[in-house]
Amino acid sequence: MELKDLRVLVTGGASGLGAATAQFLAQSGAQVVIFDRDLAGAQAHGAQIGAQAVAVDVTSEQSVAEGIAQAVSGMGGIDALVNCAGIATGERVVGREGPHQLASFERTIDINLIGTFNVLRLAAAEMAKNSGTERGVIVNTASIAAFDGQKGQAAYAASKAGIAGMTLPLARDLASQGVRVCAIAPGIFATPMLKGLPAEVQESLAAEVTFPKRLGDPVEYARLVGFIIENGYLNGEVIRLDGALRMR
Repeated sequence: MELKDLRVLVTGGASGLGAATAQFLAQSGAQVVIFDRDLAGAQAHGAQIGAQAVAVDVTSEQSVAEGIAQAVSGMGGIDALVNCAGIATGERVVGREGPHQLASFERTIDINLIGTFNVLRLAAAEMAKNSGTERGVIVNTASIAAFDGQKGQAAYAASKAGIAGMTLPLARDLASQGVRVCAIAPGIFATPMLKGLPAEVQESLAAEVTFPKRLGDPVEYARLVGFIIENGYLNGEVIRLDGALRMR
């Protein structure tokens, strides 16, 4: 698949990795629809890059179904999906205030893992309607926390490990539909959340990276998305993008 004229959905496209991906794909000639709960942010970014914005809650079956119907109406179909919507949480299993809140664990799983699956299953059904042998590509966002989870990351690591773990079964399930599935496991990237930290904290995090000793650029994530979409033999893989960082 070539990026030019591709019809792509990007969840969480109002900021961070999703925003960089939406911009890169749009600049490469793809038609892009951004799904985000932050409609104002998605519309502002969409206006800058020439993408459509739709208010979508990835945890809601109805919201996603309506968003996909709107995207299909506007683009005529879906060729690729990039799932970037997610949240990062930090909470010890037993902390100063007692045991980990079940509600916060459930919310993390609901948004990061179930939300990812909710969008991809409905998008894949639309991709299956395309003609040709290769009908679609799905790129999900895992994390190195899936493999090197830190203290306070039980919920986050579990959600991202779920994304990594379902990659191969998804690829096998969707092979008959002509749809490829991969996941990217980013390390520490210069997203708005990290950029909001003090400079010394950012420098400390960057020093942990093997090489190059810096935070990842969201554009580097976006370029890997583009490579996965264009490389027709890449399927069922979870690709670490982390400068060889292995969290202690």
